[in-house]
Amino acid sequence: MRGLVFLLLVAVASARVYNSCEWARVLKDHGMDGYRGHSLANWVCLSKWESNYNTKTINLNTDGSTDYGIFQINSRWWCNNGQTPTSNACNIRCSELLTDDVSVAINCAKRVVRDPNGIGAWVAWRRHCENQDLSSYVSGCGLC
Repeated sequence: MRGLVFLLLVAVASARVYNSCEWARVLKDHGMDGYRGHSLANWVCLSKWESNYNTKTINLNTDGSTDYGIFQINSRWWCNNGQTPTSNACNIRCSELLTDDVSVAINCAKRVVRDPNGIGAWVAWRRHCENQDLSSYVSGCGLC
């Protein structure tokens, strides 16, 4: 348990909060523009509502699981926090989602969206982004 707490403290210490355009550029650089048919604006919107672009965000859920990082990846299905029974489909420690190295989070998000629920696995996307005009999330960012 002490080891997990230490890892979480180290991860939080190296976390980052992006603005929407910075995050859109990072996502584009990691191949997320058009990934599984979803525009950058979808990914930026999802991240806005899940974590407010903050890599250190942690949310405890009523079912005993925890959501981690900028995409709020869930410990029951996608990562291992050493506490929640998990499928660990991304084959990662949840603490890896809390650092400023967002490549782990992006790769796991790619895995989540390949699941049958797709991007709809994220409640925030369904509530705030689905069937909405999302152009404002990337307007003025200079991305083509």
